[in-house]
Amino acid sequence: MTSQGDERESLLTPGEVAALFRVDPKTVTRWAKAGKLTAIRTLGGHRRYRSAEVHRLLAGEA
Repeated sequence: MTSQGDERESLLTPGEVAALFRVDPKTVTRWAKAGKLTAIRTLGGHRRYRSAEVHRLLAGEA
């Protein structure tokens, strides 16, 4: 059996994604609105991005 912590995927904030791509966090938000990146909304309405998806984009696989 896996623990619940293992089942959760790693999520990144817009600032963390922006730092990886060396762009402004607003650019990351624009990418999400344009459908280039999938945003997950927290209960508080903040955007989070799947780490695996972001790293695939960084590697040029998407």
